[in-house]
Amino acid sequence: MGMSGAEREQGAPGPRARALAVLRVRSRALAVALLPAAAAVILLAGGSTGHLTGPGWDLARRIVTPLAVLVLLLAAGVALVVARARPAVTPTVPIAEEAAPDLYRMVRDLADRLGVPAPSAIALTPDCDSWLEDRTHPAHAPPPSEEDDDVAHTGRSSRRAPAAPVLVIGSPFLWWMRVAELRALLAPVVAGTGPSAHPDIAAARRFVRGLDAAVAVTSVPDRGPVSRAVLAGVGWVARLLLRGSRVHAAEMERGVAAAAAERAKAVDYGLRIVAQEQVGLAYAGWDRLLTRVALPAWRMGRWPARLNAGVVAALTELSRRDRLAEGFASRLGERPACDLLEEPGAVDEATSLLAARLFHGGPAETGPGWSPVHWGDYPEEVTGRKWRTDAARLHRILDGLRVPPAHEEPPAPDGPTLARVLTHLTAAPGLPPAPVPAVAPDEDDLAGGTAHGAALALCLTAELAREEAAAAAVPAGPHGAAAPDPDPLRDDRALPLFPLQPPRTGRELLADHITAMVCCAAMDTVGAVPGLDWLDGPTLLVGGARATDLPPQVLTLIEDGDPSGLRNWLTRQGIRPEKPVRLV
Repeated sequence: MGMSGAEREQGAPGPRARALAVLRVRSRALAVALLPAAAAVILLAGGSTGHLTGPGWDLARRIVTPLAVLVLLLAAGVALVVARARPAVTPTVPIAEEAAPDLYRMVRDLADRLGVPAPSAIALTPDCDSWLEDRTHPAHAPPPSEEDDDVAHTGRSSRRAPAAPVLVIGSPFLWWMRVAELRALLAPVVAGTGPSAHPDIAAARRFVRGLDAAVAVTSVPDRGPVSRAVLAGVGWVARLLLRGSRVHAAEMERGVAAAAAERAKAVDYGLRIVAQEQVGLAYAGWDRLLTRVALPAWRMGRWPARLNAGVVAALTELSRRDRLAEGFASRLGERPACDLLEEPGAVDEATSLLAARLFHGGPAETGPGWSPVHWGDYPEEVTGRKWRTDAARLHRILDGLRVPPAHEEPPAPDGPTLARVLTHLTAAPGLPPAPVPAVAPDEDDLAGGTAHGAALALCLTAELAREEAAAAAVPAGPHGAAAPDPDPLRDDRALPLFPLQPPRTGRELLADHITAMVCCAAMDTVGAVPGLDWLDGPTLLVGGARATDLPPQVLTLIEDGDPSGLRNWLTRQGIRPEKPVRLV
């Protein structure tokens, strides 16, 4: 049967042909599984009718019939695993229609203008991307009481009509983009619901997703020997089918995307070019905010509760510093897309908690060691506390190494001093080295520094590893009202799913702790204050100005063992390294 004009726009002959090729792989696999059974039926029927008689045919029946039963059992096992396996789903924050009626109305109107089915629901993800996600698997189906939450009300039973895919929107887009820009950006995404409604394409996608889920199930460790052996065979069959359909599935998705982009050209095409520029800017600001601002707070057991609002502040700061971005600040006078939400603050908090869980592996709920922090409290509760905690850890390790006080310190100092750290790092290695933990050093990382600095870096690495292991062993807090969908994150061993940065090296840890000690000395001797820079994270404010020239002096001390640059900087700022500092 030929495709109608609407079907050609939905999937085009290319994507549909690729979908049929994927389904042919499934049909061939079924045929292979049924072939021994068909042969057994023929042999048994021939024997019962007297046509296939004799010793040879009897032997064939005794061999083929058990083989057919075994193959059918194996095929049934593979089919059962594929059918019951839970396909992967992106961790998101679901948005009910009551929480964002204007956003649902905009998406419905966009689908009507494109002539495609509207998405069944909307969800947010803490990432700079948007896509459609199929959640028609029974494990992902909403409970019956939520039937009215669908965007598209077709009037037919949900059991008869397959649900349209869920529209997943990157949360930074809602806060940084304007309403018109978001609508233009979502047009090609929403247009993808047309091909998703085609039965052949939908069936091909379900088949591939089921195979992916089956492979994931068979790869789970900690199973018994019998289960491992059985699932190994299932996994081999699933991988074989995936290899046979991979090329066709990729070409099908490429054709679907091309058809959706072609259809979306009729809606806000000129504005979409401008919106695409904002995507790159939002991605840069979001990445900078997570790695420079959010990550230090997460390491302190605090999660910023307004990350999406923070990306607006970060990009606004970028527009102030960068001449190339001067025009972006004028956009802030237009209506932001987050106004389409009824309670943007609550949604921002939910996506911020999910971001901490995905990118850092934090708990799913607030607890004693995992609490939110607002931007106004960040300098005091994160920046200042981080510095004093790092300084306390540094001096605790120096005490363990039995490092004596500096010569310029008084005989009985009232507390730890920066001079003790500087003297230890620059002292000649005349004494036997102090005992250090048995950790595997990174020779490239520690090469070029002093012996005392390398030993101190190893001790810091081991101490941080012990603290992280102790924190991971603490059980999660009591179950509370969780905003993000916890189902995709049941296995905490897989977290974080998307680490922002590799583990810090010993040299980076040593630089962070020395910088923290310098900042504590500046706060306690010259009245400097901790601050927050939207692009660089925790920062030291001396006389109201950012101390941007401090990191190079610390690196010179670590790499060359030369404290002159840092001492000159301390002298210019009026900081006295021999004065005791306050620790946590």
